[in-house]
Amino acid sequence: MRTLKDAKIGERISVVKVTGEGPVKRRIMDMGITKGVEIFIRKVAPLGDPVEVTVRGYELSLRKEDAQMVVIE
Repeated sequence: MRTLKDAKIGERISVVKVTGEGPVKRRIMDMGITKGVEIFIRKVAPLGDPVEVTVRGYELSLRKEDAQMVVIE
């Protein structure tokens, strides 16, 4: 099971599901990361936190903890 945290720069991935519970999961889904959406990995900071992605036509930065909740294929 791969997560968004494991994706490499320049990769285009598809979201399988968003794990987690409560307000954190809701916040991730409110940012447009839902099942089936395509995400492009733009940048990863030197220490791996945050990850900058393009989702639904806009750029978004995610912390490692949040990126780990997004299961990809």
